[in-house]
Amino acid sequence: MGLGTFKGGTHPYDGKELSKDQPITDYLPTGDMVYPLSQHIGAPATPIVAVGDEVLAGQKIAEASGFVSAPIYASVSGKVKAIEPRRVVVGDMVNSIIIENDGQFNAVEFEEVHDLDSLSKEDIIGKIKEAGVVGMGGAGFPTHVKLSPKEPNKIEYVIANCAECEPYLTSDYRRMLEEPEKLIEGMKIILRLFDNAKGIFGVEDNKPDCIAKLQELVKDEPRLSVMPLMTKYPQGGERQLIYATTGRAINSKMLPADAGCIVDNVDTIVSIYRAVKLGRPLMHRIVTITGNAVVNPANYNICIGTNYRELVEAAGGFKSTPEKIISGGPMMGFSLFSLDIPTTKTTSALLCFTKDEVAEYETTACINCARCVEVCPEQLVPSRLADFAENHVEDMFEHWNGLECIECGSCSYICPARRSLAQSIKSMKKTVIANKRKK
Repeated sequence: MGLGTFKGGTHPYDGKELSKDQPITDYLPTGDMVYPLSQHIGAPATPIVAVGDEVLAGQKIAEASGFVSAPIYASVSGKVKAIEPRRVVVGDMVNSIIIENDGQFNAVEFEEVHDLDSLSKEDIIGKIKEAGVVGMGGAGFPTHVKLSPKEPNKIEYVIANCAECEPYLTSDYRRMLEEPEKLIEGMKIILRLFDNAKGIFGVEDNKPDCIAKLQELVKDEPRLSVMPLMTKYPQGGERQLIYATTGRAINSKMLPADAGCIVDNVDTIVSIYRAVKLGRPLMHRIVTITGNAVVNPANYNICIGTNYRELVEAAGGFKSTPEKIISGGPMMGFSLFSLDIPTTKTTSALLCFTKDEVAEYETTACINCARCVEVCPEQLVPSRLADFAENHVEDMFEHWNGLECIECGSCSYICPARRSLAQSIKSMKKTVIANKRKK
């Protein structure tokens, strides 16, 4: 059988050797914890604590304010110090709960479920919702909503996104290598919701050890299989992963459920296991701290809300002052101008580089080489779409299917003229979508 793949894509330097061999290390924070109320797609959570309240780790501090929303839990014990706007990764000021960490990590008691067969489908969804589980691959979509399609009997595949195609990121890799049983148990819990579905673990073939370990664990599971995927960016994109594993195609007007699929990230599936089986809310995740400016690149199991600066110090600090710091991967992450930013449910990595190579490039005119067209996983014409964006021609941008862009950055990466194609297209998408809503 050939490797699962998709048309287009590119092969950036992956940089994973810096941290892939570093086992997951628990990190306990020492400073104040910051919990933005918007850590997910949908309505912000609503605080249910007040300044001066004493809280425990695992205690709910903000409740969901709608169906498409998610509660937030304290990951440490301490006192609520303030509820005020704080800066987040994308640069916005977001209303946040600040807890003065007492360093004791006293926690509420969690109730484990010993017999999963005793739970109904509604019980499972309820536990996932109550635990505040969201998509931890970066999107932050509330998981209980994703697992509640209109026609659950039409779901044929539940796909575990084990690709981790972004360069430098190794948190999912370490999770699969060190705790594959939790991933598999999480998948089994999801399959309890969909009677006609099978589970697929889609893993890029640059992780042969993970593929072998998962294949060994599912060999006697008729509803589970492991599919090796071609190592290529953006193999972990939702549309690309669905096509690579099932041959089914979706577009921006469709949901994965329209193609009979549900897609969840590795850490999300493990969080489902922890929520349903162990009764533990989402308050921890694995974060990779890496890059050539970091003394000791590492993979940390962190308390959500920990300040980035603490994690850099835990990794030995900087070899030299970095010119570029990115939250997330280099292809789709966000550049930071400060380390005084809290980690959230969707934080995957912090990359620190001694040189800002992109800033050194000088943009030149398009040479019509069509390389951006060759690598675009949506078969668009990024150079043309960027022209429309830069000249604010909304109707032509939409006519040329600009809204189908998945913002993966492959076009910007490959462009010999060093044009900021993806950035221009992404900005124009926001404008077009906003104007369509006004109408």
